[in-house]
Amino acid sequence: MNDTLLIIVSIVVGLAIIGGLIPVFLKAGRNKQNYVGPRDANDPAPLDATDAQGGGTLVEDRPETQVPPSDVETAEVVPEAPAAPTLEKPLPVEGRLVRLRARLAKSNNALGKGLLALLSRDTIDEDVWEEVEETLLLADIGTDSTMELVDTLRDRVKVLGVRSPEHVQAMLREELVKLVDPTMDRSLNIERHDGRPAILMVVGVNGVGKTTTVGKLARVLVAEDKDVLLGAADTFRAAAAEQLATWGARVGVPTVKSDVDGADPASVAFEAVKAGIEQEVDVVMIDTAGRLQNKVGLMDELGKVKRVIEKQATVDEVLLVLDATTGQNGLTQAKVFAEVVNISGIVLTKLDGTAKGGIVVAIQKTLGVPVKLIGLGEGADDLAPFEAESFVDALLN
Repeated sequence: MNDTLLIIVSIVVGLAIIGGLIPVFLKAGRNKQNYVGPRDANDPAPLDATDAQGGGTLVEDRPETQVPPSDVETAEVVPEAPAAPTLEKPLPVEGRLVRLRARLAKSNNALGKGLLALLSRDTIDEDVWEEVEETLLLADIGTDSTMELVDTLRDRVKVLGVRSPEHVQAMLREELVKLVDPTMDRSLNIERHDGRPAILMVVGVNGVGKTTTVGKLARVLVAEDKDVLLGAADTFRAAAAEQLATWGARVGVPTVKSDVDGADPASVAFEAVKAGIEQEVDVVMIDTAGRLQNKVGLMDELGKVKRVIEKQATVDEVLLVLDATTGQNGLTQAKVFAEVVNISGIVLTKLDGTAKGGIVVAIQKTLGVPVKLIGLGEGADDLAPFEAESFVDALLN
């Protein structure tokens, strides 16, 4: 009897232990099904099958505004939704223009001051005119423009016979404004048309600040109440897409990019334009790789990007970003890019202390393409439309 009782008790205890282990095994099975990848301190969230497999899909980043559920609708305690990211408010174009003019007047006025000092002398002989020529050439104005300006100044000084600083400054301002050419159309083609957004391509070599310029230009457009979408077609430079997406996220602008390093740039550009058309945005801006102008294959790739975009929409603007400190080397870059794509405007970056303002004249005269935007610093809003007369006034102040 005792043996039988002992056996029964043992069976009951065994069943109880097994019953307690069943939920544990079931939970482990569910975890194994849900987490298809390893989890550690850097991977705290569950992964679904799509995330685990990766792939070459294009993703779009747009900051989402979280709206917490109303407590009237449910009595349940709902965890507080994460706060939506705070979007920056870009400075209006008018405000940044004032700041840029003041900065340019302080840091980049050696050209104007040098010419004023020479032309205000009591006696202007051949030696003075040679110094004037040298000053203009060192400012990267270019040989043809220098000869043209010197000849004009010679004639005017001879006829007027004036030496007062006020008269000399007025005369010099007038001639420099003519060289910079205020009649050029410097407006950006950023208006929707034919039921589709305006398409902007931004090109340039490595190191000129091209991706940063795209981000800053997005801020300019947002300040003008434009709905913008960015395309990260610079797929060859590490972290370029993330850099661009960060710029966009700061002002609520989405970025279409590939999740695969070295993806086809033309494919990314195509998808960005497609998304822009579907979402009815105002402007799509495509950031391209930093093409080295002496690499034929890369320049061919740039032409391919433009052709692929035009399967869906016309490219309305091609902006070439140049580093103003490179001087005449920037002209070489501009000429090569102009052979591949139809450049419609120039963006001059780093036009501050070490830059030479004459490059504006040289580039416009060589290409017949206007400088449309200038950058004078590292700040997020240090990019503004170029104005010929304001630029000359800053040089001469």
